[in-house]
Amino acid sequence: MSKKTLLNSKEIEIILHRLACQLIENHNNFENTVLIGLQPRGIYLAERLITILKEEYAINNLKLGKLDITFYRDDFRRRDEPLSANSTDINFIVEDKNVVFIDDVLYSGRSIRAALTALQSYGRPSNVELLVLIDRRFSRHLPIQPTYKGRQVDVINEERVTVHWKENEGEDAVYILND
Repeated sequence: MSKKTLLNSKEIEIILHRLACQLIENHNNFENTVLIGLQPRGIYLAERLITILKEEYAINNLKLGKLDITFYRDDFRRRDEPLSANSTDINFIVEDKNVVFIDDVLYSGRSIRAALTALQSYGRPSNVELLVLIDRRFSRHLPIQPTYKGRQVDVINEERVTVHWKENEGEDAVYILND
């Protein structure tokens, strides 16, 4: 298996600040906006963005939710091993709010479709946007595009994009793996 570094920790830090600035440009004071990290990997990105927005841009009225989409996926019954669900923690109403879904990698679009279905349980938002660290642009199975993207990458289907976070893997990096 070969491993190529796509982003190192410094590049990820720069991208996170750029994404935070783009969110501020579009949502101002976040009065009518909620951020929802998709479990499990989108949470790391969402929490990093919340920290940057609070500490470096003094935006304090942020709402962050965590959404588990495990049983909303269209392929959850097709797996050999049983799936284990993550927790959902959304303690606010999304009715008439601007919702920003946050995930690490946009690949086929199926996770986002599942997230849209799961979100219906919490109300009807006025607008839904998507923020991703990595956009695998030529891998889509559904017509879903990110509103905000850190880096766009073109990889062939045999290659995988893996995001490592300090909180989980002990380092910040994005790799392209070829089996």
